[in-house]
Order: sequence, then structure tokens, then C-alpha cells
Amino acid sequence: MLGVMPEIGSRRRNLPAPPHVVFEDLTVPNRSEARPWLDLLDDEVAPEIVESREPEHVVWSSLWPRRDDARITFELPPGRAGGGTDLRWTLTVDEPVPDQSLTGHMRKRINTLIHANLRYTYGQ
Repeated sequence: MLGVMPEIGSRRRNLPAPPHVVFEDLTVPNRSEARPWLDLLDDEVAPEIVESREPEHVVWSSLWPRRDDARITFELPPGRAGGGTDLRWTLTVDEPVPDQSLTGHMRKRINTLIHANLRYTYGQ
């Protein structure tokens, strides 16, 4: 039986776009030349879609070749009062978990890509 991968980070924030739009952006990053947002660093690679259920769930493979076991899960429920999407990302890895420095770097990168870069493409 496979063990549960340890969770090393998670964050939920609202994005102004509806779930079906966010789903499309996560499953086909940079699909629009007018709205590029997946700006990878030299030590990162484009993710592959490991799993998806439109429009509420996407799992990415790792962005980091040195931690190719990492998975980023996105849950995309409709936003509450303000509309949009209440996106939650969760970062999981196999044992051993990365040290605090690498864990912090990985969390920060997901936050930057999703809650800054992608958010900005929606006009915020």
C-alpha cells in the first residue's frame, strides 16, 4: 500500500476568474500569448498534468527536477461572496521532506506563480 505523501505547504486565496477559466490556465499554462504567467526559473521545468477533473481539481508534477517527487494539487471551488475561485494549492513530497530552506523556496515559488503572476493576468 502506498503511503500518504507529507504535505509541506498549502494556501487558499481567491482569484477573480471563475473556476473553468482558472482550470484552463492551470491545465494549459501560457495558452494565451497575451497573458503569459508561468515564468519558470533556471532550476525549474514546466509541470505535467498528473490528474484533473474539470473544473475543480488539477494536480501538477514537480517544477523542480531535484525534487521530482513533488506534487502540487489545486482545488478550485467557486468563490464565496465575492465570486471568482477560492483556489487552494497543496504541495506534497515523498520522504525525506526537504530542509526548511528548500521548503520555503518551493512554497514561495508556487505563491508567486499562482497568487501573483496568474492573478495579475486577471487584472489584479
